[in-house]
Amino acid sequence: RSRSAMEKFQAAMLLGSVGDALGYRNARKENSASGTKIQEDLQKLGGLDHLVLSPEKWPVSDNTIMHLATARALTTEQSDPNYWCLDDLYREMVKHYVEVLEKLPEHRADPATIDGCSQLKPDNYLLAWHTPFNEKGSGFGAATKAMCIGMRYWKPERLETLIEVSIECGRMTHNHPTGFLGALCTALFASYAIQGKPLEQWGRDMMKTVPLAEEYCKKTIRHLAEYQEHWFYFEAKWQFYLEERKLSEDTESKAAFPDHYDAEERDKTYKKWSSEGRGGRRGHDAPMIAYDALLGAGNNWTELCHRAMFHGGESGATGAIAGCLFGLLHGLVAVPEGLHQELEHRAELLRLGEALHRLSTEEKHALQP
Repeated sequence: RSRSAMEKFQAAMLLGSVGDALGYRNARKENSASGTKIQEDLQKLGGLDHLVLSPEKWPVSDNTIMHLATARALTTEQSDPNYWCLDDLYREMVKHYVEVLEKLPEHRADPATIDGCSQLKPDNYLLAWHTPFNEKGSGFGAATKAMCIGMRYWKPERLETLIEVSIECGRMTHNHPTGFLGALCTALFASYAIQGKPLEQWGRDMMKTVPLAEEYCKKTIRHLAEYQEHWFYFEAKWQFYLEERKLSEDTESKAAFPDHYDAEERDKTYKKWSSEGRGGRRGHDAPMIAYDALLGAGNNWTELCHRAMFHGGESGATGAIAGCLFGLLHGLVAVPEGLHQELEHRAELLRLGEALHRLSTEEKHALQP
């Protein structure tokens, strides 16, 4: 079983980047096309089965670059894990994010990510990762770099660590609840996928965890007054979503989708969930669209791509999250090989997937704070 578990970790790292590359190509076109148009263009290229994602034609975006940086920090081998406390991990993250900053502009990075990285202070031992509250920090960039945190701390008894690390990691670059709660959300979803928790429960269980994140923020007394209203916004949007899909009650029921839910309808729906008419632009709705796509696609990779990688919104972000979670749930079996055999950073993605699996599985409890 461990072999296939490890393969799923590797699939998650690969498919997160595949989803990013597929979606980023549409998001890059200045006048964002509609989902319908994007899917027609895809057919002209011969459909998903015939694509080969070469780095030249299908580059990844800063979503992948930042996820790689987070995963590198999480898998740094310390000579003695007993001296390895979370503050050391945060210093390690800062170091990796600042190194990445030099490479980001050529990836047409999200301005919030660049801005966030440039606020970090790798030479300040105590405050390296304490960035100011940022009105503009509500974007998807915190959510798209945090799935690997859930892969590292997926065990139910590591929930407290998952919460703390995803919040700190999120607010290093996106110090705004709509942004950093997105990081908590994608980290939790990754842990749920590995635990084998039914997909229908993910949204509800995430909502039950948000108050624990609030407790943690109170403990670290940072910006609570500024956080309050945005905090409520994140929860309200998700509550609204879960009610719309009939998933807010503790029942076994499946998600309720509209009868007619084609590309055009999805674009309208995603806009409705967003805060400014571009689906997936923020930390609340990028994971939401990815989650919705997973609920609607089951184990069908092509259907997942139509829903999460080829829509008129921020499809690089939603594609990165959806792809990673799909890998944890289903591995690579259903995915055409051309999509990942020449993928940018392939060897490193595989190496990090393996390292995350090894560290999260071997973990002894000496590490509890």
